[in-house]
Amino acid sequence: MLFRRKNEPEEERPSLSREVEQTPLQILRQKVEEAQLPERVLKTLHNELEKLEKTDPGVAEYSVGFNYVELVLALPWNKATLYNLDIGRAQTVLNARHYGLREVKERILEFLAAKTLCSKAQQSILIVDDEEIARTNMGHVLRKEGYTCHCAGNGAEALEIMAREDVDLVVTDLKMEQMDGIELLRQINRTNPEIPVIMVTGFATVSSAVDALKQGAAHYLGKPVNLDELRTTVREVLEKKLFVQMGKGPILCFTGPPGTGKTSVGKAIAESLQRKFIRISLAGLRDEAELRGHRRTYVGALPGRIINELRRSEVNNPVFMLDEIDKIGQDFRGDPASALLEILDPEQNVNFTDHYLELPFDLSRIMFIATANDLSRLPAPLLDRMECIEFSGYSDKEKLEIGQQYIVPRQLKVAGLSRFAVRFSDEALMRIINDYTRESGLRNLERQVADVSRKIAMMYLKLGNDSTEQVLIDAATIRKLLGPRKFFRDAAEANPQIGIATGMVWSETGGEIINVEAAMMTGSGKLLLTGSLGEVLRESAQTVLSFLRSNAEQFGIVDNFFMDTDIHIHFPSGAVSKDGPSAGVTVFAALLSLLTKRPARRDVALSGEMTLTGRILPVSGIREKVLAAKRAGVRTILLPYANREVVEALDNDVTDGLQLVLVANVQEIMEHLFIDS
Repeated sequence: MLFRRKNEPEEERPSLSREVEQTPLQILRQKVEEAQLPERVLKTLHNELEKLEKTDPGVAEYSVGFNYVELVLALPWNKATLYNLDIGRAQTVLNARHYGLREVKERILEFLAAKTLCSKAQQSILIVDDEEIARTNMGHVLRKEGYTCHCAGNGAEALEIMAREDVDLVVTDLKMEQMDGIELLRQINRTNPEIPVIMVTGFATVSSAVDALKQGAAHYLGKPVNLDELRTTVREVLEKKLFVQMGKGPILCFTGPPGTGKTSVGKAIAESLQRKFIRISLAGLRDEAELRGHRRTYVGALPGRIINELRRSEVNNPVFMLDEIDKIGQDFRGDPASALLEILDPEQNVNFTDHYLELPFDLSRIMFIATANDLSRLPAPLLDRMECIEFSGYSDKEKLEIGQQYIVPRQLKVAGLSRFAVRFSDEALMRIINDYTRESGLRNLERQVADVSRKIAMMYLKLGNDSTEQVLIDAATIRKLLGPRKFFRDAAEANPQIGIATGMVWSETGGEIINVEAAMMTGSGKLLLTGSLGEVLRESAQTVLSFLRSNAEQFGIVDNFFMDTDIHIHFPSGAVSKDGPSAGVTVFAALLSLLTKRPARRDVALSGEMTLTGRILPVSGIREKVLAAKRAGVRTILLPYANREVVEALDNDVTDGLQLVLVANVQEIMEHLFIDS
């Protein structure tokens, strides 16, 4: 036993009640209790924690369960970015980030405008109570908050009002004559499940509250009603409903050639909405589990990419871009495109279930945007769930403006030339556009400008020049730096020939020019088709030949020309697959030139589907085809008369320098096609 002298200060002794350090499992349980999780999620986590308490930490299943609980806690069940819809700001952002794309911008702004009006609409509340003074008091308070209020004395009257009025929320008493609150709640859930219901009653018990919430009530209040609590509850319920409504909407799909700004427009939308932006590429995706996740029974199981990205973003309403959706693969591991049906369907993605998570997660608040080059590769059910916005190629004028405003400053900065007074002339950029690129988008233009910028940077270093005098890059300098031109204006520089016609086609990379060649030789009446052609294109060629044989006299052709003659039709670039009906009139022009021995003009381009009676049917991709023809030096373009509205809507910078002729049948082609017409 220890003794101390009188008046001797007592030494500090260690506290016997030192706080015991918590175990990782206890810390995890505390996080679960503090997190505001949905009831179903909370119940699942409690069950998982009970299993972990009975499991040895050294067992592999322990870490699997522990990681699962951490994942569920990390998901943004209730975290969201507040909506900040401002059409003016959205328009400013889109115009600042992108030049041109007028129709695309208009469609996006219309989409956002509808969301804005939805958020500003005055909301209507139906108050149902058999006590008139209660109805009056609640109505007075809620009208002062800016709501429109309707009143009913019982459930039957409430249903009559709902049949003729738009109602956003119902506040109802529980005990009433004719139809009580629970029966009214059941009726609303059957006919209008999207309308939330707040129960108010003087008989507030735990059992009645639980019963009302089980029946689908959004909230439960006791009488006498605390008016401040009523205001707060109504505001929270209506804000939640509006939040969900604004999150839902059409799934946008940006389609068009590469390099036309689909991904960057998606980023601009997220910036204009002040929401987080997530992008995942689906190109080459073959395993469905990459989207839906693996079940936890597998070793090394992981959640899908959708859930993973939401965990990283920490909000449940980002702008989510699914890039290259048309390049998803299929094999024995599953069909990822089918998994997208649930993800992109607003009616199904409210309860999206990841295989790893095994809990429904609401994806309806996410603004999904998909991008694709070729919509024909998408399954019809998936395409039906999306609203497609077409990104067309850029004209030379648009490329010049984009080059001067965006590409050149960016590449000069990357090359370290921003402190030097280097400037590209318009002629220099047009030389790059016409002689060194041939595309619908802008990627190759940016590559060539970057190449020139690097060469200029090398020259500055070699010469040791720190001068701030302005240096102008002209067209002659471009030729010296980039060497011989890579592309030629084929149509403008080619001489008319017999049996060759110029056609316009559309592919996933944009519009292209093709030269259809036809030749005849002694044989036994065969039609030979080469050039990696699809079935539709082969049938188009057979249709043209049948039309010419049945109308040989009209075109001055010998009737029996096909009896002892073989005809060969070839589409150059045989390594590239080709299909579609729009080359029908081009095949007709090449064959007619061959059989009549009349040279066809190479600076005349054609596009249109041809029938067995000689009619010309409409085709798609008109703007892309016209731009491709213009790049190739075509001067006259023959298009179906049925496409006249599309042609009239083309911008002046697209049609400038071109003669567009609309034709309804093949007889109208001849006067523009042959040089002796």
